[in-house]
Amino acid sequence: MPPTVHAREIAYIDPFLAFQPFAGDSGAVFLDSAQVTDRLGRYSFITSDPFLTLRSKNGAIQVGNRHINGDPFEVLRSQLARYPLAHRAGLPPFQTGVAGYFAYDLAHHLETLPTPDDDDMKFPDLILGFYDVVIAFDQMQQRAWILASGYPEQKPINQASRAQSRIQEFRGRLDSVSGPTPAANPTPVVPSPTSGRGREHREQERGHSPPLNIETLPYIKSNFSRPAYEAAVQRVIDYIYAGDIFQANVSQRFRAQLPPDDSPLALYQRLRAINPAPFAAYLNFDDTVIASASPERFLLLRDGWVETRPIKGTRPRGDTPEKDHHLADELLDSEKDRAENIMIVDLLRNDLSRICQDHSVKTPELCILESFATVHHLVSTVEGRLNPGADAIDLLRVTVPGGSITGAPKIRAMEIIAELEPTWRGPYCGNVGYISFSGDMDTSIIIRTYAIRGNTVTFQAGGGIVADSDPAAEYDETLDKARALIDALKA
Repeated sequence: MPPTVHAREIAYIDPFLAFQPFAGDSGAVFLDSAQVTDRLGRYSFITSDPFLTLRSKNGAIQVGNRHINGDPFEVLRSQLARYPLAHRAGLPPFQTGVAGYFAYDLAHHLETLPTPDDDDMKFPDLILGFYDVVIAFDQMQQRAWILASGYPEQKPINQASRAQSRIQEFRGRLDSVSGPTPAANPTPVVPSPTSGRGREHREQERGHSPPLNIETLPYIKSNFSRPAYEAAVQRVIDYIYAGDIFQANVSQRFRAQLPPDDSPLALYQRLRAINPAPFAAYLNFDDTVIASASPERFLLLRDGWVETRPIKGTRPRGDTPEKDHHLADELLDSEKDRAENIMIVDLLRNDLSRICQDHSVKTPELCILESFATVHHLVSTVEGRLNPGADAIDLLRVTVPGGSITGAPKIRAMEIIAELEPTWRGPYCGNVGYISFSGDMDTSIIIRTYAIRGNTVTFQAGGGIVADSDPAAEYDETLDKARALIDALKA
């Protein structure tokens, strides 16, 4: 039988404060449920000091100090097999394992696709740390634990000794944390302004600012002008009317320089304050930092059950309750946005059907409203049960990149994205999250996210283009989605 994780419960402290002693570490990861909800934002996790790191770029793979060429998914599978762990009930689900990101560009290991000409940022396709210690927070119950597996030690007595030593080490680092104790109850989630038709939202007394004009923000540059982006949208519409595709997601990338008196962590702190999200994350892998406020779950795998929650359909928040209510109702009543969402639901049902048991793939939620600090979204849920013997790697291989950020049919949509977007996507529209040594997985879609190398900050925003899309409106939607990221930079 595989071993189980060692656990020590500790006094609950605010997870962001707890991350401070670790944030500067090479390989530090904070999976941060900055918007606390029972279903989506219950747990936060901190880990650092991986005993092994896996990187890949264009098939050149680094595993620790070894350099090989091949398929990073299969290398990951072979490494995970060395560290089996039985799930321990009653504890948060990330019970040590791998954490990091999978970039959008990993699609080139799965399909034969063209690439944009410009890979100026040269982000790795994948960076994953293998972690033997995790600080886990249950934010609904206000409880916290340090979990340790004892890996990479293989003998039980050595595993136990290492686990206890590592728990003590991480507990000692937490002793330096000081700050206000969180309230007895987590931040409440209240119903949306549509009188119960949406699932959840965190009420914000926040106005919708006038439309942004990137050309008036000299510190931010886009890889598209407005006319060029609108022309790309029109090109997708032309493909649709020609019968080539049904939908494609086209994005623009923004770029800025971080001032010398700023830091990636401070930028992330501002972002999570402006736009708290259930799948927020901060990853420090030395030359690459990911700072994310993603609202979208990609894949949850728990005890063989899979859940994915595609987002399609967006409206900005209103500056009064009446305007906010009107914008939410407008989104719910939009045939165009609903069709866009349902199209991606069908795609994801097809993807999951390739790996899940017959008749197990269901859609329990279709086009519900979820509201965040700056936008309303339509969200659906697709779920299924994995085939016997299938695992997280098999699931990733048949689903990445996520259908909500590619289009339908997926492969043709990715070909068109490569044709129309001038730069490689890098981490954008890939995934951030963990795969526990026990086999569970939770990942988000990398949207509303900074990808940072050195002092260069990049972030992207796009939208699903369908037959009745309006190019000007689609451009404005990208700015609505990027607003919190731009505001955090301005701050």
